[in-house]
Amino acid sequence: MKMHIAMELFDNKRFVAHLDLDTFFVSVERLKNSQFIGKPLIVGGMSDRAVVSACSYETRKFGVHSAMPMKLALRLCPHAIVVRGDMDSYSYYSRVVTDVVRDTVPVMEKASVDEFYVDLTGVDRFFGCSQFMMELKDKIRKESGLPISYALASNKLISKVATDDAKPDGRKEVEHGLERSYLAPLKIQRMPGIGEKTSMLLMQMGVRTIKILSEIPVPMMQNLLGKNGIELSRKANGIDPSPIVPYSEQKSIGTEETFQQDTIDVQFLHSELVRMTERLTFQLRKQERLTGCVTVKLRYSNFDTVSKQMVIPYTASDAVLLKRVKELFMKLYDRRMLVRLIGVRFSHLVQGSQQINLFEDTEEAVKLYQAMDAMRARFGDEAIKRAISVNKVQGKAASPHF
Repeated sequence: MKMHIAMELFDNKRFVAHLDLDTFFVSVERLKNSQFIGKPLIVGGMSDRAVVSACSYETRKFGVHSAMPMKLALRLCPHAIVVRGDMDSYSYYSRVVTDVVRDTVPVMEKASVDEFYVDLTGVDRFFGCSQFMMELKDKIRKESGLPISYALASNKLISKVATDDAKPDGRKEVEHGLERSYLAPLKIQRMPGIGEKTSMLLMQMGVRTIKILSEIPVPMMQNLLGKNGIELSRKANGIDPSPIVPYSEQKSIGTEETFQQDTIDVQFLHSELVRMTERLTFQLRKQERLTGCVTVKLRYSNFDTVSKQMVIPYTASDAVLLKRVKELFMKLYDRRMLVRLIGVRFSHLVQGSQQINLFEDTEEAVKLYQAMDAMRARFGDEAIKRAISVNKVQGKAASPHF
């Protein structure tokens, strides 16, 4: 009986690893140019009005961090080398590492362009998870040339938090049963889900470590932060049952417009493409996702339907995606016939913020996009738009697909 219970407990154990490519943009730049190795390096725009997209560990000790105005970063670290970001290279290496991980592990979740979760439950019985992860780390380094850190634990929460302790280019394991004691001494800012406002509120209450957070009664946390309070209480005790979501590049969002009256008005079609693309890019940013593939669909009045797609560097930028959508449309629309339907779809979606495009924007541009998104979130997707998308309305029936 005791043996049966022990085996059942063993069977219920999960083994989850979180992998994070160390200072990803910086590492890619150093791979391209070995002279940057060991030097204080900033990836971002080249003007004083630009913002920092990524920075090396050598600059962080001076207080430099991502999303900081470039002018301030260079004031803090005047000897830093500034390199303009290369979206094509970052997307390429992200896909290289994705392929290595996907071909090696049983189940993988791509959390962002440079982060992965893998579920190794069951692997422990045959190979040993520790040995498996060390070999995977070496394989990634060999095939991509990039350093990567990882942590192995019983769930996604612990593995993600522990990966920060493994950096740079290291590894860490948190044994089953030690989740709560591992988290206890850490500052509350280390806990995923605790933002600046929540952190300030908790610190005003004297809550500075996860240990203290874990000891607050659940009803009090619920009164303080609602449902999020219950979730944080659970996480503070090291509990996270969330599953690994298998990675699939088929995930997509898109929309189509079927016109009540077929049209040959190219200006109108362009304005519709702009409107549709803006709506979808807002949805991407709202969901904190990036797309790596754009598809445009066109149906002529004789019901012939054609489509073209383009694999692109990961992005959620209006400017970048509008350009790609227009390029694809001009390649498709070659018959000069009446058009019945047009559609836009973004696929190859991954979790991620707009950080990957920060080197394209000035600080003012970033704030402008944030303000526009805030207005859309409050008043609706169509609350603010480009002038070109405000065109003479022709009869159409909308058919959104998400």
